[in-house]
Amino acid sequence: MEELQALLQGSLLGTRHVESAALVRLQGRTVCASTAGFRVPEENVLNLIYAFYKNLVQVRREGLYFKQKYYKCVRADEHSLYLHNVGLIVVKTNAFILIATYRAGMYPSVCVEAVEKLADYFREKGS
Repeated sequence: MEELQALLQGSLLGTRHVESAALVRLQGRTVCASTAGFRVPEENVLNLIYAFYKNLVQVRREGLYFKQKYYKCVRADEHSLYLHNVGLIVVKTNAFILIATYRAGMYPSVCVEAVEKLADYFREKGS
């Protein structure tokens, strides 16, 4: 768990274009690591999992709510959700869902690149 926490801290927050991040284990649907102060309610975990497996078309059309805030969809496919209201990036691997946020003044492209690169790392490891 500490290793995953350090990975989030170093590879995402270290860019200075990711505000907060969490890693959700698909099996068990639990948050297994998150950055300091970033809590993802169970309801949001379930909504994100549902979005990937059952609801991509609706997310594309209507966006989604995360932590009681509405996010408009910029991109939604079987691996990634990019949402805007400042920003939320969600990427799925075989074993995890990686969640990252960015705020005004941060570069969305840097956030996306960092999250996708970490997701690729997990995929290479079989996770």
